[in-house]
Amino acid sequence: METYRYLHRELACPGPHELYFKKLSTKKRQAMEKNGNNRKLRVCVATCNRADYSKLAPIMFGIKTEPAFFELDVVVLGSHLIDDYGNTYRMIEQDDFDINTRLHTIVRGEDEAAMVESVGLALVKLPDVLNRLKPDIMIVHGDRFDALALATSAALMNIRILHIEGGEVSGTIDDSIRHAITKLAHYHVCCTRSAEQHLISMCEDHDRILLAGCPSYDKLLSAKNKDYMSIIRMWLGDDVKCKDYIVALQHPVTTDIKHSIKMFELTLDALISFNKRTLVLFPNIDAGSKEMVRVMRKKGVEHHPNFRAVKHVPFDQFIQLVAHAGCMIGNSSCGVREVGAFGTPVINLGTRQIGRETGENVLHVRDADTQDKILQALHLQFGKQYPCSKIYGDGNAVPRILKFLKSIDLQEPLQKKFCFPPVKENISQDIDHILETLSALAVDLGGTNLRVGIVSMKGEIVKKYTQFNPKTYEERISLILQMCVEAAAEAVKLNCRILGVGISTGGRVNPQEGIVLHSTKLIQEWDSVDLRTPLSDTLHLPVWVDNDGNCAAMAERKFGQGKGQENFVTLITGTGIGGGIIHQHELIHGSSFCAAELGHLVVSLDGPDCSCGSHGCIEAYASGMALQREAKKLHDEDLLLVEGMSVPKDEPVGALHLIQAAKLGNVKAQSILRTAGTALGLGVVNILHTMNPSLVILSGVLASHYIHIVKDVIRQQALSSVQDVDVVVSDLVDPALLGAASMVLDYTTRRVH
Repeated sequence: METYRYLHRELACPGPHELYFKKLSTKKRQAMEKNGNNRKLRVCVATCNRADYSKLAPIMFGIKTEPAFFELDVVVLGSHLIDDYGNTYRMIEQDDFDINTRLHTIVRGEDEAAMVESVGLALVKLPDVLNRLKPDIMIVHGDRFDALALATSAALMNIRILHIEGGEVSGTIDDSIRHAITKLAHYHVCCTRSAEQHLISMCEDHDRILLAGCPSYDKLLSAKNKDYMSIIRMWLGDDVKCKDYIVALQHPVTTDIKHSIKMFELTLDALISFNKRTLVLFPNIDAGSKEMVRVMRKKGVEHHPNFRAVKHVPFDQFIQLVAHAGCMIGNSSCGVREVGAFGTPVINLGTRQIGRETGENVLHVRDADTQDKILQALHLQFGKQYPCSKIYGDGNAVPRILKFLKSIDLQEPLQKKFCFPPVKENISQDIDHILETLSALAVDLGGTNLRVGIVSMKGEIVKKYTQFNPKTYEERISLILQMCVEAAAEAVKLNCRILGVGISTGGRVNPQEGIVLHSTKLIQEWDSVDLRTPLSDTLHLPVWVDNDGNCAAMAERKFGQGKGQENFVTLITGTGIGGGIIHQHELIHGSSFCAAELGHLVVSLDGPDCSCGSHGCIEAYASGMALQREAKKLHDEDLLLVEGMSVPKDEPVGALHLIQAAKLGNVKAQSILRTAGTALGLGVVNILHTMNPSLVILSGVLASHYIHIVKDVIRQQALSSVQDVDVVVSDLVDPALLGAASMVLDYTTRRVH
């Protein structure tokens, strides 16, 4: 809808309102107003097949209504002139257009070689026609191989080309042909804002691009008020009701013919099982169409009581059929473009239209590799009614195109100008996103426990498995593999698609190679360990590995309070002290993968010994190990327990006992916590003075006990320019697992689904 709003806003205001004409120079606008072209513009419209004629016909009618400005020559070629494809040139004659030239250019065979030979035959025949007609401009539509021959001939003969529907993105060889025609064309009429941006990014001159909308929408948006039931009965039978039938239109994918034939078989099988009256249109003339027709006959489609197989339906009637269908299925561009104008549900199969902008009425089944998947899509879509989509136009394309044609200055040189702006990606819905939950396997290697989780795109931990972390390398690797294999098997039952494995571990990690370089003392036998290779070989999935502090930062960036923040720091307060730094949205690893060892910032020259071998580090004051050490000292001196507290004999004294004692009024315990919080606060001040982040996130079990002390230290010790920084407690329950998962999900979902 955003594209339509753009069109409507820019193209519906009074006066010379079109976006293109707003951008014209004053001189050019004045020339238009004076009708600077002193003679009629001779326009040649060349049409190759039923599909492109539906887009070109509205323009041809518009040209015909203005004989004072235009002379129209019509050239017909391609499948229009073949009986097997309905001899569709007759509908051009029925529309009362004089066909100046008929060119038989199709070499039969319906394979790749025949397509090439057809282009060659057209190139041989077209020069004589163009020499005779001598058009000022040729209008070429779309992305068919016939259109490529037209554009090539016109360009080489210095005839200006107006290309309709350039800049769009789809699948198969059509993309390459469409963009090749764009490079040959001198003027461009596009249908959507994204297509316009694509043309700009392809170096086309913005002044020669018109965002008009699709010409067929001029007819579509006024089509629903006609007597549609008689049309439905004529094509599907007297007993068919509105919204209780299917229209199927599927073409071969020329870059993968074998797979597209198999997909067509699966589609027909699914339609037979679905048991609804179905109008099946024959495929176009691309390579592979002959095999698709054989499949239809093998399945008995032409004689099946639920099917009506036809070579061609006149466009006016076809509009009514898709407007009142319960569903349309196949891979035709009509499904993802025109049908949206009616809100009819569409199932788009395979990759032929991948990248097309679509309304919410379109459900993609890009991996249409099973009958069940297509059948599920039919059950999801059939009979629904979606809002009408005007992505491709608002019904006023032809007046804009005619005005655009009138503005062409034939005295201008043909040479094109170039520029290089960016282009936005288009993301659309895929059936696998509905039928499966895209997920990651996340592994957290802690000092005590080994945890594996199935984590969804939204950060939901679907299932979690926990075991004690073994003490030896062999046992630990074996357990990791076993837990991951079991979790991957369980993911299938939970309808989760595992995209990869992310591992969070203590120590210094080379994430590029997936190797733990040096571990902390909490995890033994864990130096120079290649984690990526055994997991990837066993699970046949990509594997990412990083330090647990970095993973916590990545978890905050994707799922937590760091989302959308350009610069922030995460500090983990657990058994040890770790952290991660996000700078300009990217994680900082450092030259030797040692960045963000924040627990080993020194805050006192004569402080307690640290596990790293130094002394006075934050970790030596504020970690769970440090608090446990101080708790044991107090307990050994009978200074820990206060009224209301008890420690069972078989339970080791730890940090939580110290915190409990402080809450119950133990002054010494309170003093220890205050010292620990102050050490952490001084570390944060050093971070603020070094990195100047906009946010500091305290994570881990001790974070909530330190937050107020840390803020006090910042107020007392930090420079005034950084005292306003936000310091917050993380609201993530499992930052290590979520961070491990985010490595997988961020990388594997960067491409369009």
